[in-house]
Amino acid sequence: MDKKDIAKRINSMTHNEAGKKTGKIMKNDLMEEEMNDLTGKVTNDRMKKEPDEKMNTEMNDLIKNGTNNRKNRIKRGLTAITLAAAMALTLTACSQNGSVTSKVKEKVAEKITESAEKITESTEKITESSEKLAENVAEGSETVESVLGTVTSDEKDLSGAKNLTVEDGKSVTIDAAGTYVLTGEAKEASVIVDASDEDEVELVLDGFILTNKSMPCIYVKKADKVLITLEGDQNSLTVTGEFGTDGDTKTDAAVFSKDDLTIEGEGSLTIASSDNGIAGKDTVAIRGGNLTISCEGSAIESKDEILIADGSIEISECNDGLHAEDNDDDSKGSIVIEGGKLNITAADDAIHAITNVRVDGGELALKCAEGIEGTVLQINDGSVSIEASDDGINAAHKSSSLSPLFEMNGGSVVIRMGAGDTDGIDSNGDIIINGGTIDITGNSPFDYDGKAEYNGGTIIENGKETNAITNQMMGGFGGMGGFGGKEGFGADDGTVDPGAFGGKEGFAAPDGTGEPGVFGGKGGRGGMRGRDGMTRPEGGTNPEEAPASDEAPAQEDF
Repeated sequence: MDKKDIAKRINSMTHNEAGKKTGKIMKNDLMEEEMNDLTGKVTNDRMKKEPDEKMNTEMNDLIKNGTNNRKNRIKRGLTAITLAAAMALTLTACSQNGSVTSKVKEKVAEKITESAEKITESTEKITESSEKLAENVAEGSETVESVLGTVTSDEKDLSGAKNLTVEDGKSVTIDAAGTYVLTGEAKEASVIVDASDEDEVELVLDGFILTNKSMPCIYVKKADKVLITLEGDQNSLTVTGEFGTDGDTKTDAAVFSKDDLTIEGEGSLTIASSDNGIAGKDTVAIRGGNLTISCEGSAIESKDEILIADGSIEISECNDGLHAEDNDDDSKGSIVIEGGKLNITAADDAIHAITNVRVDGGELALKCAEGIEGTVLQINDGSVSIEASDDGINAAHKSSSLSPLFEMNGGSVVIRMGAGDTDGIDSNGDIIINGGTIDITGNSPFDYDGKAEYNGGTIIENGKETNAITNQMMGGFGGMGGFGGKEGFGADDGTVDPGAFGGKEGFAAPDGTGEPGVFGGKGGRGGMRGRDGMTRPEGGTNPEEAPASDEAPAQEDF
C-alpha cells in the first residue's frame, strides 16, 4: 500500500468514525432542537400551573439527568474518535514499517482537534441552556410564591393528610402538626387544636358544617400557626346562643384562636354568630377564599393585627366589620389591606383599629355609621367607597403612642355622608394629601384640628373640583343657645367679663340661678362676639337695646 492509499484510508476512517459520532450527537442545531423540545415539554406540561416545590425538584432532576446523559454521550464520542485515530496511526505504522509522514500526522491531528473543539463548544451550550432553564424555573417559583404566599390546597399533595369526620355531640382534638381534612355535618361539636407551640397545623374544610349553641366551631388553644384552607362551597359554622368560657378566656367567636390564624383557598365559608365571627389574640390573616359573615359583634376581630391580602369578604348585620384592639395595650391593634374585595355593612364602624389602618390595594365598599376609624389612617392604593351616617373617615386619639393623622398617597376614596354634624374626613390632628382622588358629598368635607397639606392629587367637594383642603365652618351667632356663641358676651356696663353671660355652653339665667348651659344649649362651635358684646343676626336686638327683665328666658327644646 503506497502513501496516498494510506493517507486516504486514514482520512476515511477518521471522517467515518468522527462523523458517525459527532454527526449523531454533537451537531449544534440538533442539540439546540432537542434542548428546545425539552424546554417546550416542561413549559407546556408543567408551567401552565404555578410551580411548586415538587415541580421544581422534577424539573431540576430532568435537567440534571438530561445534561448528564449528554455528557456521557459526548465522552463516548471522544473515546470513539480517539480510538479511530489510534487505529489509523497503527495501520499507517504497520504499512510503512513504523514510518508515518508528517503530512498525515498533521491531518489526523487537525481532525481530532476540530472534533474536540466542537465537543467542547456543544458541551458549553448544553450547560448554559440547562442553567438558564433551571434559573427560569426557580424565578417562576419565586414570583408565584411572592404573590400567593404558600401553594393553595388544590396544588398540594393531600395523600398524607388525615381525614376527620365530625359527629353530633363529639368534639375532635388535634394535638400534633400536620394536615387534617374536615368533613361532615354535626351539632354541638368542636374541632380543637391543642398542639405544641412549635407545631403548624392545617385544617382543610371540605363539606364541613357545624352548628353550636355556646362554643366555637373551631377553637385554636395552642399551636405555632394554624392555616384554614377552604375547599368547595359547602362549609358553614354557626353559633346561636351565648358563648361560654374556657377558664379565664371568653371564647366569643365561631372561629376562635389564641395563636396566629390564616385563612386561604378557593372555596367558601359561611359564618353566623351571636357574637364575633372570627376572633384571634394574635394575627388574623385572610389570603383567599370567599367569606360570608353575619354576626352581632365584630365580623373579624384581633387583639394584634388583621391582614387582608386577597379573597372576597361579605359582611352584614354586624356591629363592626374589621376590629383590631387590645384593651390592655393601646400600642397594638392595626389593620392592613393589600388586596381582595370587601363589602361591609355595619351598625357602627366598618373598619376600626386602635393604632393604624393602611390600605395598599383592594376594593372596599362600606355602609356604616363610620367608615374607617383609627389613630393613623393611610390610603396608598385601591378603591374605597363609603356611605356613612356619621364621619366617613375619622383619625382620632385612639393610641397614646401615635398622633392622629390622615394621609392620602394614591388610589380613590368616595364618601357620601348623611345630614347633620358629619364630616367626610375628620382628623383630630393633621390631614396630608399627596395623591389619589378624594370625592366627598356632604355638609362638611373636611374637619381637622392640626394642619392641612395639599401636595397633589384630586379633591372633589360636592361635585366641584378644588385644590384646597377646606375646614368645617365654625358655629354661628350663638348656635342653639341664641345669644351665647363660643365666648358669650359681657354685661352692658362692662362689669362682667365676656363669657360670663353665656359661657361656652350657652348662658345662665339672669338672676344667677342655674349653671351656664342650662339655658341656651351648646352655643355653637365658634360664635362671634364684639369687644363689649355682640350683635344678633338680622331681625334680632343688640345687647344694649335689649329690654331689662327679671324673668329668665324660656327654655328651648334641644
